[in-house]
Amino acid sequence: MSDPVQNPRLSKVMAERGLCSRREADTWIERGWVKVDGVHVRELGVRVDPGCAITIAQEARAAQQKLATVVMNKPIGYVSGQAEDGHLPASLLFTVDNQWVEDLSPNSFEPMQAVGLAPAGRLDIDSTGLLILTQDGRVARTLIGEDSQVEKEYLVRVEGRLDDRGLALLRHGLELDGRRLKPARVNWQNEDQLRFVLREGRKRQIRRMCELVGLRVIGLRRIRIGPVLLGELPIGKWRFLLPTERLDGAPPQRTGHTVRVGRPSGGERPAGGFRQGPRGPGKR
Repeated sequence: MSDPVQNPRLSKVMAERGLCSRREADTWIERGWVKVDGVHVRELGVRVDPGCAITIAQEARAAQQKLATVVMNKPIGYVSGQAEDGHLPASLLFTVDNQWVEDLSPNSFEPMQAVGLAPAGRLDIDSTGLLILTQDGRVARTLIGEDSQVEKEYLVRVEGRLDDRGLALLRHGLELDGRRLKPARVNWQNEDQLRFVLREGRKRQIRRMCELVGLRVIGLRRIRIGPVLLGELPIGKWRFLLPTERLDGAPPQRTGHTVRVGRPSGGERPAGGFRQGPRGPGKR
């Protein structure tokens, strides 16, 4: 039998089961939308048996469906989080005028979707590419929770020399702030560009990794987070997350929508000089 004093709080159990975020759980509990073993719970901070049966009211599910998650191509010069040092947050780009004209989502823009819209992960001020912002705590937990295994993929332009030992260290063996980094997939994309696939997001991680092996990063663009591709989304524009790009732990919905991932329209080279091409010599 479990010890009631040592049992976890109901909101924590709900979050760990992927039902919602802890903040959402508190709101649902206050509104009487949660039952534990068939009994309504309306008091915050209640501790429950970890194996209890939790039932969620339909009203909570309906509210959850209205939470917005957007995919943005962050420009250089914007910070991913709160404004700092005079730099504006990328969330300010979430306006009706900046919605991508080719957004295939059935959702419509509403000003209230900006309330509580927060980045699920960081992207440095001098980096560009895919940034996901969400009101949904389940999405945030999936992407940045301690146990997250979601891959993030980057194209990184570098200067300097990199030998086989340096490449091996980028893949596994480096430490930042006294902690060993998780294994990464790192390969040459062309003669001056590396492709990184990471399962963690330490502060300025790729730039610091490159410095440790004698490389200087001169351009960095994130092109994928899990199943979500940057594709042809223009810089500074955003679109809603598609039903096929589930990041909340639920199974994906089937639709006929696809996300184009070819060259930017007009054949223009992407900003920052990134390009697809044959693998380079591997040493600079």
